[in-house]
Amino acid sequence: MTNIQQLADQYLATWNETDPAARRKLIDTSWAADLSYTDPLVEVTGRDALDATIGAVQQQFPGLVFTLGETGVDGHHQQARFTWNLGPADGEALVVGFDVVTSDAEGRIATVLGFLDKVPTA
Repeated sequence: MTNIQQLADQYLATWNETDPAARRKLIDTSWAADLSYTDPLVEVTGRDALDATIGAVQQQFPGLVFTLGETGVDGHHQQARFTWNLGPADGEALVVGFDVVTSDAEGRIATVLGFLDKVPTA
């Protein structure tokens, strides 16, 4: 497995972990302490803020899961880009996004720049 694939896998695993203690363990081991996460809806820095953000998204979209988009993961050096889907495990995605993820020297997720390509209408 390549480092860029590992970044995407760690990222999706964190967003899909619904047990707060297990999710926090993933954040503490896979994400840099001074991480930054930015998408059109939120901009946060640090593990505590990321943990709270993921918890809020899981409350907003209960039972939905993040999966890797059909294009897979592309990257070079310490950065990866990929599309992701959020929806029922066996159904059509309700949300589709595109993220660029960078890692630090230890291979932990350091920066996420997220874009939303498809969002549900009210």
